[in-house]
Amino acid sequence: MPVNPSGGFLSFGEATTAQAILQICECVWQLRGEAGGRQVPNARVAMSTVLGLGANAGAIILTR
Repeated sequence: MPVNPSGGFLSFGEATTAQAILQICECVWQLRGEAGGRQVPNARVAMSTVLGLGANAGAIILTR
């Protein structure tokens, strides 16, 4: 099962809000088949989580 085909947190930098948005974009690109060289073949489900300062956190699951 592929995990972090885009490189994950280290590839997005430390800006938590921007990182969360880019992770969701990556999930959508994967599900649409638009992720280029990091495309996961036949992607049907994508999940993203983010943990910010304190107890701020979020998770999203997208399906095709």
